[in-house]
Amino acid sequence: MTEALPFDTHRFVKTLMEGGFSEGQAEALATAQAAVLEKNLATRRDIAELRLEMRVAIHGIKADLSKWMIGAMIAQSALIVGLVRLT
Repeated sequence: MTEALPFDTHRFVKTLMEGGFSEGQAEALATAQAAVLEKNLATRRDIAELRLEMRVAIHGIKADLSKWMIGAMIAQSALIVGLVRLT
């Protein structure tokens, strides 16, 4: 997921050093920060895959709901026909 966010570690290190960090501390923090960003940020590809998964899930739910609705309509129609015949 390196394309998630361009992170300029060199500039980050320079900024930290200007703020009083030692070079070693700044580099360690920059490395840790880059790792956190790389692990935890979603890329466009991640979002596209999630959207595709959601579309598939929604399609399945729609199909199940349609089956239940059609079944309920048939049962209701049969009940109405049965009640009309009784009267």
